[in-house]
Amino acid sequence: MWRLSSAVASHPGLRREGNEDAFCVRPDIGLYLVADGMGGHAAGEVASRIAVDTVEAFIDDTKTADVNRTWPFPYDPRLSLDANRLKAAFRLANRRIAIAVEKDPALKNMATTGVALLGRADGFTVAHVGDSRVYRSRRGALEQVTDDHSWVSEQVRAGSLTEADARRHPWRNVVTRALAGLEDPEVDVADVDAQPGDLLMICSDGLTGVVSNDSCQTIISAAPSLDAACDALIAAANRAGGPDNITVVLLKIDVD
Repeated sequence: MWRLSSAVASHPGLRREGNEDAFCVRPDIGLYLVADGMGGHAAGEVASRIAVDTVEAFIDDTKTADVNRTWPFPYDPRLSLDANRLKAAFRLANRRIAIAVEKDPALKNMATTGVALLGRADGFTVAHVGDSRVYRSRRGALEQVTDDHSWVSEQVRAGSLTEADARRHPWRNVVTRALAGLEDPEVDVADVDAQPGDLLMICSDGLTGVVSNDSCQTIISAAPSLDAACDALIAAANRAGGPDNITVVLLKIDVD
């Protein structure tokens, strides 16, 4: 049997008045989620909270459900049940954002990213829209599990930009997908294997935009606990200028 421990921390950073990030840590239903209300958009904190609350409620409601419970979205037989649940939850969150904008036009143009892990017997199912990320640390190496939905990341994957260029590019914060209340979003979902000793990190780009993967791994390895690691990661982002809100969730897998 696995024993899964977790910790979370969130901070507005040093240049923002408020914190537009939102998160959910629900070990009882196996759900871990971060949403980043997009800077430069109206009411980003409202969008991120709607997304987190909607996904959390949907996953809770469908934890013992059959395939019909992806309604109002069709079940995709090519995907696992958990992948279908997460995909439907993200799309429902997008529709709830649209409803909120209809009720209050002042919320027009609000948007958020979203990234979630849902625990399975032999690993996790990952879903994401935008540039918030999931990493897996195994035997001291930190590997990004998700691919950013951002302009610079698409250029890196196409070979038009280097990773170093992408980190400095003026369009580095431009996302190509978000939960914004428009048409049903394309949600990337994948089943990810895990093993005892692995550590999973979920974070908004306020961390990874200013702290390198190697530095994150060094901080995690040196910390005496998951809580201390979360605090140290946020401190590192703030030492690097803290230009954005910072949220990090850490999960550690051990043998019970």
